[in-house]
Amino acid sequence: MTKASPVTPASYAITIKQPETPAPESFTDAAAAVAQLEKLYAQATDFLCDEFIRSMAEGAVADQRIRAYYPEIRFTTSSFAQVDSRLSFGHVSAPGTYATTVTRPDLFRHYLIQQIGLLIKNHGQPVTIAASETPIPVHFAVASRPDLSVPQEGAGDFTLRDVFDVPDLATTNDDIVNGTYQSEDGIGPLALFSAQRIDYSLARLTHYTATDAEHFQNHVLFTNYQFYVAEFEAYARAQLADPNSGYVSFVSTGNHEITDPKAEIPGIAKLPQMPTYHLKRADGKGITLVNIGVGPSNAKTATDHIAVLRPHAWLMVGHCAGLRNTQAMGDFVLAHGYLREDHVLDDDLPIWTPIPALAEIQIALEQAVADVTEFEGFDLKRIMRTGTVATIDNRNWELRDQSGPVQRLSQSRAIALDMESATIAANGYRFRVPYGTLLCVSDKPLHGELKLPGMASDFYQTQVARHLQIGIKAMEQLRSMPLERLHSRKLRSFDETAFL
Repeated sequence: MTKASPVTPASYAITIKQPETPAPESFTDAAAAVAQLEKLYAQATDFLCDEFIRSMAEGAVADQRIRAYYPEIRFTTSSFAQVDSRLSFGHVSAPGTYATTVTRPDLFRHYLIQQIGLLIKNHGQPVTIAASETPIPVHFAVASRPDLSVPQEGAGDFTLRDVFDVPDLATTNDDIVNGTYQSEDGIGPLALFSAQRIDYSLARLTHYTATDAEHFQNHVLFTNYQFYVAEFEAYARAQLADPNSGYVSFVSTGNHEITDPKAEIPGIAKLPQMPTYHLKRADGKGITLVNIGVGPSNAKTATDHIAVLRPHAWLMVGHCAGLRNTQAMGDFVLAHGYLREDHVLDDDLPIWTPIPALAEIQIALEQAVADVTEFEGFDLKRIMRTGTVATIDNRNWELRDQSGPVQRLSQSRAIALDMESATIAANGYRFRVPYGTLLCVSDKPLHGELKLPGMASDFYQTQVARHLQIGIKAMEQLRSMPLERLHSRKLRSFDETAFL
């Protein structure tokens, strides 16, 4: 078959080929609204995929752009009607029109039904579902089709961006979560992330973790050591062997899923940058473990992208340097404050912004430590200290002039130092995701106990399993907490989006 001529820039009019979409519809039933979102999204992405296949096989049609749009949720209220003042989400703060674009409604079905339902219930007004004015980049449209991928520019006989919409970083940003968003049309944001921002992160998650977004659970543990992975897998297998555990499967890096506790998990040729594992429940309230490795950049990258999945909590359970002589190797540190010297979030969250401890998380972690170690009350202080954790971006900070970082650490009353915890907590604050930190002392560099192979081996063998068990137990306690209590008002600003 003869291919059409490639599209070239021209000053004359270009026609837009797009799918027919139904007129906007109003809904007072959240499930029906989400079903319409799924219908519109499927129509748009199927159209783009079909047109992409045709264009790659036959060539592009001259002077024609191919375009489809994300679906949109729109909501309007004319009342200042007060809702339950205890709630931090599920309502808008003032009369007006609010909207958000939506991607992957199949992936976010439960979340969308929940959030739309609260909005309708609290205001007594319907939501309107329609196609938005935001084009879907072809790269994101084909992402859910394993048989398709967008090749590098030049693979076809036409310039891709002349025919299809491609990701636009000019409109993919964190202005809403950072509190800097300015509406140009008077329409307020209904959610923290736009559809294109979510699609961007879904693609990045697959790249960095080598697991699909559908496997991520609502409770996320971050660690900075691979030692925790073997313990997590052992725990997962024990849970799968218990028919009353509530867990249904375990997914390892590479999307390999098992339901049989004795099933083998094949290795993969090359681990991704952030190996990730999922102990799943049917309701999505299982536990995901992410080994982010070492450093604040990795911590920011992981949380930047996992945040779009709207987890109910994330916790850091890693190793740290103990800064007090009274601490012993293997002691626990429960962070109730953070000294931010990581610098990776300074442009998004000013350094003067306080990062508060969240009571619900603190209580769950302290209770989990007590349950696992069998220390209670004042005796708990034998193996755990509560205080400020400092996060620094220089792994070899010990080699600096002692009047520099060491002096600041002393002035801040810090009791521990690592390279990830403050970043994870600060991004939890920024993204309105409940956060917490429980670290384990693996070295005491200011007191002659360095993290060297011979000194670390006994510690690693004895403490990893117990530390991970505490993190899991804390998550299981948080899972039983009502959502409106866990997502407290401390994480919400003056003029918040209705959706979590």
